[in-house]
Amino acid sequence: MSSTRLLVLGVVRIFQPVHGYDVRRELLSWRVDQWANVAPGSIYNALKSMTRDALLEVVGTDQVGGRPERTTYRLTNEGENEFQALLREALWRVRPPVDPLMPALCFMPVLKREELIAALRNRIPQIRGQLEHVDFAVAQLPNPGTPEHVKELYRLSAARVGAEIPWAEALIQRLEQGEYEIPHPAEVAREREIRATAAARGEARRERAPRRNGARSNGARKG
Repeated sequence: MSSTRLLVLGVVRIFQPVHGYDVRRELLSWRVDQWANVAPGSIYNALKSMTRDALLEVVGTDQVGGRPERTTYRLTNEGENEFQALLREALWRVRPPVDPLMPALCFMPVLKREELIAALRNRIPQIRGQLEHVDFAVAQLPNPGTPEHVKELYRLSAARVGAEIPWAEALIQRLEQGEYEIPHPAEVAREREIRATAAARGEARRERAPRRNGARSNGARKG
């Protein structure tokens, strides 16, 4: 939530007084939904909640034709203080970024060693492709309307993504050398138990089938 508040306050600060629609459009043009995990719908919610919290104030409303009414916002003094506090907190306080690969690593011993190695090898060229994309994007900046410092967003993203390559290569080497019990013995035992249970159920069904068939035959003869 603090990222959404910082971004919304910052955009209102730049363009104030500004319509909520324009705040949303500007932030989505920055692709904040991709690198800041800001959902498009949360932008309007943030505008409303920060207005209730007296961080923003409504300057006015207008309506063009049959379109929905649009509200114009600007920062209050409290909103400026909150923006400055969030900005400095984000710069000075280090938090580990959320990485969707981390949950998968928790269950690494479930998969076979060969699949893990193949998956890691498959990720490396994808990452290199992303890094190449960033190089082209940075080379095309600045373009009209894009501040020079936006390059640093691309460079930070590339640095974090690119750090996975040496880690993945080292993990592949460790896996190839036999490190880690993969699949884990508990996982192997569980798989064996599942297979044994399935086999027992199949055998039980096969044993019951002749009995049912025999019962049908006896009923036919009595008839």
